[in-house]
Amino acid sequence: MNIYAIAAIYKFEMARTFRTLMQSIASPVISTSLYFVVFGSAIGSRMVEIDGVSYGAFIIPGLIMLSLLTESISNASFGIYFPRYTGTIYEVLSAPISYVEVVAGYVGAAATKSVMLGILILLTARLFVDYEVQHPLWMLCILVLTSVTFSLFGFIIGIWADGFEKLQVVPLMIVTPLAFLGGSFYSISMLPPLWQTITLFNPVVYLISAFRWSFYGVSDVSVEVSIAMTLVFMVFCLFVIAWIFKTGYRLRV
Repeated sequence: MNIYAIAAIYKFEMARTFRTLMQSIASPVISTSLYFVVFGSAIGSRMVEIDGVSYGAFIIPGLIMLSLLTESISNASFGIYFPRYTGTIYEVLSAPISYVEVVAGYVGAAATKSVMLGILILLTARLFVDYEVQHPLWMLCILVLTSVTFSLFGFIIGIWADGFEKLQVVPLMIVTPLAFLGGSFYSISMLPPLWQTITLFNPVVYLISAFRWSFYGVSDVSVEVSIAMTLVFMVFCLFVIAWIFKTGYRLRV
């Protein structure tokens, strides 16, 4: 394992993040803060408790997960797409490093950004609502697991995309709607039985449910099932990335 190669890619990507703090960190935090103001403070004060948790506190895990999913995908997809766009990807491919080290550098940086963002949003939420974290270690583990998994997914999108507009198709048209319909602002137990069954086919439900359990000890679905499904999706992404580098899909002319 070439640690120096991983560190070089990782440092380069993190440096790019710190050069664009407003776009990479400040913008998502401000956007999520508006949700806390509107839903947590204004509307939340008029809502009843859900599973014994105030509405303002109940939506915190869902809002963090919403930002985490979209930013993980966006960071990783842009991180690998831009070298392809400029042609510098060929320098990376011709270097004496394996695809494992390439993926570790890009995905590691994207996941780090997402974890930083999640923690900042968590701290910002304290300004608007009171909350508790019953299982802080599990909360951090789920945060990291989700960031790494969807950064891998974003890496695949960055390879697949052949234009800047395609980088935003999946986060905006698929992931964000699934997050809104996955229990970010409500418990799926509040839905009619038919819609509860339909909602279980939404993979984001399991992510939000497990993350909410780490905060308040309540979840819509089994925590074990939620984590298992996330791990299965991670393995699937790893297999796809291995296939991409083996075949040179969209990497070699």
